[in-house]
Amino acid sequence: MHTDYLSARIAAARLGVSLATLYAYVSRGKIDSRPGPDGRSREYRAEDVEHLIELRQAGRGAAQGAAHSLTWGLPVLETRISLIRPHGQYYRGRSAIELADSGASLEDVARLLWESADDDPFAISPPSTWPKPVATLLRQADLSPLERTMASLPLLALTAPHPHSTDAAQRRIGAARLLRETAALLCAVQPGRQPIHQLIADHWKRDDPRLPGLVRAALVLCADHELNASAFATRVAASTGASLHAAACAGLAALSGPQHGGATARAHALIQQTLLERDPAGYVRERLRRGEELPGFGHPLYPDGDPRAALLLRMLADSRPRPAESARIQRLVDAVNDNDGRAPSLDFALAAIASVYALGADAALSLFAAGRMAGWLAHALEQQENGGLIRPRANYAGTMPARRD
Repeated sequence: MHTDYLSARIAAARLGVSLATLYAYVSRGKIDSRPGPDGRSREYRAEDVEHLIELRQAGRGAAQGAAHSLTWGLPVLETRISLIRPHGQYYRGRSAIELADSGASLEDVARLLWESADDDPFAISPPSTWPKPVATLLRQADLSPLERTMASLPLLALTAPHPHSTDAAQRRIGAARLLRETAALLCAVQPGRQPIHQLIADHWKRDDPRLPGLVRAALVLCADHELNASAFATRVAASTGASLHAAACAGLAALSGPQHGGATARAHALIQQTLLERDPAGYVRERLRRGEELPGFGHPLYPDGDPRAALLLRMLADSRPRPAESARIQRLVDAVNDNDGRAPSLDFALAAIASVYALGADAALSLFAAGRMAGWLAHALEQQENGGLIRPRANYAGTMPARRD
């Protein structure tokens, strides 16, 4: 008998994936779902499931595989920077989770990602004052941290030493200066020699001794995540011979989109609304019943849960800055897991930190951008060293030209 909708377990079995991955397909609009007969469970459209199976089979052919690889698909570039496994990510073979848990700083991770070896590109101090055009931008109260940073980087490029140097050591010194300047721009403060996590924590809550460690771990876990949209944009720009500043601007532009770094704002909004609800579990069930998304939950590359989020949420719970808010956020996490089977993503964890410390949604995205800059620069440096222009071909699917006799 033909069935229009399938149970979660049958749909996941047909696809050969876990329930968490099935829920991720739904959150990305790949599969339609509706409430089940009992009002608590959900059913999944059989036609959408079969369509995904057909796409997977089509991807076995070389041309179709290339066509589908740009959306959570096949690898399209070779890199030695980072590796993603279902249990976590690795920076040049070292566990990012272990680095964050053991006290590594963003500067430590940057040196690792950039293959700095015995040279320390952070040994040279950045300028202690901003150029006048940048200082003017920092006074514009209507600009968000990401907007003022995107606007400032091209201006900083005008005074950057050796912007097109082919010397590897000079490139890494320029990257270190740019990483420090990015963090300072995001906070609207002067750049300095102090660790980046300390600069950010002092800007947010100077009197909280527990915040620097939490910021440090978040920056390390944000540093890179393989060939995501912003890293790819950075590499494309770098492949043209563009400077590190220009390549980093491409990464920031990609991060600003709601489907990438902007997801932290949507997760923050969900948390803020949940904090106002008397019954977080009931609120989650009602959203699911209406077919609404739950931003910040589920990740296609981590079917059993995002380990980056798990570590940060544990550290946040241990720091206990506002126990009541932390407890309500944990009830939200439990409610989503009980009703939808998904675990929090890194976006949610960053939004949770911003919420518990009452920093606002911009803080979550600033944390993401400050950390990810280390990875973007690693990709730009690697692309510069490898050489070659990134220029994919298109698979034309439009109206064909008339035949010429």
